[in-house]
Amino acid sequence: MRPALSVIVPAWNEADYLGDTLTALKRAAEQADIAIETIVVDNASTDATRAIALEHGARVVDESVRRIARVRNTGGRAAKAPGLVFVDADTRVEAVHLRAAHDALDSDWAGGGAMITFDRMDGALQRLGLAGWNALSRRLHLAAGCFVFVRAGLHTELGGFSEKVYAGEEIDYSRRLRRLARQRGLRFAVLDIPPVVSSARKVDWFRPWQHALVLFTFVLFPWAGRFRRLTWFWYRRPD
Repeated sequence: MRPALSVIVPAWNEADYLGDTLTALKRAAEQADIAIETIVVDNASTDATRAIALEHGARVVDESVRRIARVRNTGGRAAKAPGLVFVDADTRVEAVHLRAAHDALDSDWAGGGAMITFDRMDGALQRLGLAGWNALSRRLHLAAGCFVFVRAGLHTELGGFSEKVYAGEEIDYSRRLRRLARQRGLRFAVLDIPPVVSSARKVDWFRPWQHALVLFTFVLFPWAGRFRRLTWFWYRRPD
């Protein structure tokens, strides 16, 4: 049976999180009664990422270039379903998210996203930042990278995610897809459903001043995503 949705999971050394993510995806698809295919894009992992993906029944494709937009696009090219869902390897998707994305794509939506939350909240600054992002994404129709859905044909027509940037590719993608959606008489927005849950691991990995540095860098220099050195926050992990 042809899948209704292809769920694409970029993964670089995600052995600690990938198993739970894939288990949640399988459970969500069963509860929503939606046929999916799960594609894990192995981005030159050196841990057990590939083995875990295969153990959970995912199809694994390889992408050696360390650029998240390219990894997403590699998964998109391998997909067979008419609808694509891009999910981060540390994000838990539930039946409500798959069902809402499927139903939206089956009506007059070109694509969209969902609000996000974290698996734990460690203080007022984290809560404030999360609330700020969710409000901004709803108002400006910006999908978070941890959950983006789109019609496969429109993704191809759009040329996928821009590979000119190392980070923030979902912002550019949301804006371009929204313009294309308007031209086609379709919608692009953030779904009014419970948020998807991602890990708060970056709170453990980086100090508050490092989070602030990244925020100010992108506020003062919006084109920072084009430079690998300025996007270290997305490519560096503690030893």
